[in-house]
This record gives sequence, structure tokens and C-alpha cells, in this order.
Amino acid sequence: MSFDADHRLLALVGAVFALGGFVKGVIGLGLPTVTVGILGVFIAPAQAAALLVVPSLVTNAWQFGGAGAGAWPLARRLAPMLAGVCAGVWAGSDWLAGAGAGSSWASAALGVALVVYAALGVARWHWSVRRAQEPWLGPCVGVATGLVTAATGIFVIPAVPYLHALDLDKDALVRGLGLSFFVSTVALALALGAHGALPVELATASLLALGAALAGMSLGQRLRRRVAPEPFRLAFLMGLGVLGLYLAGRAAANLS
Repeated sequence: MSFDADHRLLALVGAVFALGGFVKGVIGLGLPTVTVGILGVFIAPAQAAALLVVPSLVTNAWQFGGAGAGAWPLARRLAPMLAGVCAGVWAGSDWLAGAGAGSSWASAALGVALVVYAALGVARWHWSVRRAQEPWLGPCVGVATGLVTAATGIFVIPAVPYLHALDLDKDALVRGLGLSFFVSTVALALALGAHGALPVELATASLLALGAALAGMSLGQRLRRRVAPEPFRLAFLMGLGVLGLYLAGRAAANLS
């Protein structure tokens, strides 16, 4: 599918990334989940993941670097998990970008991941991780996150619940999320590139997606100062759950 020739598809990409950036600006995450989830209805998950690379890199670098001091000690603390993410993405890279890219299996995995993420968020499932557990648990969580990323193009499960379990303060949590998503995006981009799934024709759409995501994120950050984010977060999660059920159901019908 050519993005350069289909102006309606370009308009859809811009609107979806503006929405994803807005959600990220309000609650600190959601860009990959929203964009890959919605675009997965219209295009192959591998294409949606490829479009995500540039906007995710820029917005998460902004989030990691703009959240105050103490970024590098946090990066050292999270290094075992981040190394596991890279290993997991590389180990599973054939799932999204290889011969089966765009198959119903990829859409089904994406739908299931969205449903799980939404359910955990609505249920407010939480556990605590002690510092002594981080050296071995962090890499395990990282590898699992990398495998989910490789299968679906989104990188929130189980990294986001794990980061919440570290009981970081608010600023450190925002930095940790940004760093985790940044590293996951780099690993995903390298995996997609190695499989030839980052075609030059996506350049225009990627630049459009970046501009839309930054505009949406800026608007969301302004709104966050004025409204309570909790009702917005719940509506966001329930919407993702419905979207995930639709994707999984459609994929199951195609596989049957």
C-alpha cells in the first residue's frame, strides 16, 4: 500500500498520531498503543510499527530528557531490563517483520496484547519489586517485553507494570517510561530495518506522523495541568480494550 499516493491514508495517519500524542501528553504513555492499535485495523501491523519509529524516538527522547535531573542514575538502574528488551526484540523479529508480516496471527497477537494491557490498567493490578530482585527480574521482564514488541509492535507489556512496581517517584516514573519506550523503539527499528520493513516510501508519512504526534503531545500536556487524568485514563483503557477485542475477533475469523 503506497502512502505517498493515498492522501486519505496520510490524513488517517496524521489524525491517529495526533490522538496518540495527545494521550501521551495527558497520561505519559499511549502513543504506540493507540497508533499501532488503530492503524492495525487498516494496514499491516508491521507497517504501523514502521510508521511509529520516528515519532516514538523523538517524543520519548523529549520525555526522558525533559523530566528533570537524575536521568542517568535511573538509566543505569534500568539497564538490565533494557538489555533484555533488545534481546527479546531481536529474538522475535521474524514474527512481525519476517515472512508472516501482516498475517492474521500478527493482528491476533496485537488484539490480545491490547486487551491484556487494558484489563491490567482498569483493574489497577500492582505488585512491588524489591531492589534485590531487580538484577534478575529486570532482564526477564525486558525479554518478555521485547518478545511482545516483536510480535505486536507495541512495548508496554510487561514493562509498564514492572516500572510501576519499582515504586519510583512521579518524575522518575515518567523518565523511566520514556527511556524504556525509547530503547524499545530503537530495537524495533533495527529489527524492522534488518528485515527490509522500513521502506523509503514511508518517509513522508513518518514526518507527517512526527509533526502530528508532537502537536498532540503538546496539547495533551497543557490539558494535563487543568484536568484530573484518571477519568481520561479509564476511558482510554476501555477504548483500547474494545479495539483489542475487535482486532482479535477479526483475526480469529480470518484464521478459522
